[in-house]
Amino acid sequence: MLKVAVIGSGPAGVYSAGALTQQGDVLVDVFDRLPCPYGLVRYGVAPDHPKIKSISAALEKVLEHPAVRFLGNVEVGTQITLEELHRFYDALIFANGAMVARRLGVPGENLAGSFAATEFVAWYCGHPDEPIDRFTLQARSVAVIGAGNVALDVTRILAKLADELHDTDMPGQVLKVLEHSRVQDIHLIGRRGPAQAKFTTPLLREIGELSNADVIVHPDELLLDETSRETLATDSGARRNFEVLQQWAERPPSGRPRRVHVRFMLRPVEVLGDVSLTGLRLERTRLDRTGQATGTGEMSTVDASMILCATGHRGLSIPGIPFDEKTGVIPNDGGRVLRAGSAAPGDYVAGWIKRGATGVIGTNKHDAKETVTALLADLPSLPLAPVRDPDAVLHLLAERGVDVVTWQGWSAIELAEADLGRAQGRERAKIADREALLRAAAGRAVG
Repeated sequence: MLKVAVIGSGPAGVYSAGALTQQGDVLVDVFDRLPCPYGLVRYGVAPDHPKIKSISAALEKVLEHPAVRFLGNVEVGTQITLEELHRFYDALIFANGAMVARRLGVPGENLAGSFAATEFVAWYCGHPDEPIDRFTLQARSVAVIGAGNVALDVTRILAKLADELHDTDMPGQVLKVLEHSRVQDIHLIGRRGPAQAKFTTPLLREIGELSNADVIVHPDELLLDETSRETLATDSGARRNFEVLQQWAERPPSGRPRRVHVRFMLRPVEVLGDVSLTGLRLERTRLDRTGQATGTGEMSTVDASMILCATGHRGLSIPGIPFDEKTGVIPNDGGRVLRAGSAAPGDYVAGWIKRGATGVIGTNKHDAKETVTALLADLPSLPLAPVRDPDAVLHLLAERGVDVVTWQGWSAIELAEADLGRAQGRERAKIADREALLRAAAGRAVG
């Protein structure tokens, strides 16, 4: 029997496990440092997008397969080392994602009120690593830096009424904060032009459909240079986005309580303030022939007492595995981990930690298949794990006092969240506290 450990239970990890189960005699243990599976499907997809979140049903089928075990609440690299894992498994697949936010790199970005957008996403998605009292939303003006789907998500959540989100699985504490939000103006700021924005058009259109917010676009920021015109001529997605933005620029405000200001060709150069932030200094940009933004020296200021930076993610290293600090990925060749430039039989990688934070959820399926194909091709050269007892790894973790959450424990968490939701008049409510999750997994009362 081939024994494989997959580190990470998001789409890339679960798709890898699924591809392995199609090969016959195999045992796959899927590890996650959190008590709950599904990675960004649970903790990254906006709660008001249930159709996208429904991908968890497909992932669930894989994790319920007889040849697959879910082992949650286990931190690989600390609670169990990679050297120890190789004693129990013939191969390891790293699919631990890329959740470290890229910084702006400007003065003042560490002031109180300046956050990574991933922190805000984790908070409203009920991630146990994010304190539930992290955000109060007392800021009247918020700047969101970035021109991708994460920036759209956080803008939409900030602009919506709490009542519009009541039927989601957001933690109850998050809904209470949103109910008392004082946010009035949201400035969505892109460093390049509308043709270079990475928005998905359906998500962009949702901003214009907000019942509680007017969308304001500056017509002069939709003026196209030659590079942008060439982009629109060849990129249908960029062209659709541009058409949506043009319609908004022609639509007068209707006096709704909140306003979303969609801005382009502006880059942050300084976060203003003393102890806490008061605004953002911006520099007007222009595009060079390669499509990159360069500064013009023309400055302006946006008043804001909260900033959310949505300018990308990078991976996080695990002790014992190579890591490229510059690119934020594990160096690899088609999924084979590279050590000193050479493939290391037995170590593989899939998902964002393999290729960077690019693509959509479905991209991980092809990515995982490529990795598993490489692993299977290496079978003759794989060093077999000396310990063949499938339960030996569980005994080791138990000796160390690790509360492993199995699939049965996750099922108990789901029941507890359904009970909590019913008590709040909705279908489900996420449990955000790690200790409460572990109590639920053990069948104990959450409260």
